[in-house]
Amino acid sequence: MFLDKAYAMAPPTGGADGAPQGIGAMLSSFMPLILIFVIFYFLLIRPQQKKAKEHKEMLDNIKKGDKVVTSGGIYGFVDAIEGDIVTLKIGIKDDVKIKIGRSYIAGLRTGE
Repeated sequence: MFLDKAYAMAPPTGGADGAPQGIGAMLSSFMPLILIFVIFYFLLIRPQQKKAKEHKEMLDNIKKGDKVVTSGGIYGFVDAIEGDIVTLKIGIKDDVKIKIGRSYIAGLRTGE
């Protein structure tokens, strides 16, 4: 008598209740995850890759005399470029120079 009740609580094995079975059920259960990944790609990953590519191009095109700002907020003029080291003139006098890594340049200044 106890075994009859245990088998009665088992889930249906076929598609008698109208629930999707097989590949369709698996695909419909993964659809929300696929949709979330697509949304994250277009809203987060792709714009970040585009911005990183533009920043790399900007760093590759830096030349002597450019006005730049560093990621630490230092404004200066590019005095020399030696590989990955950039020498910046800062301050009013030309004798104040600092050396920074090329990757620490946040952007070019325009206008000023």
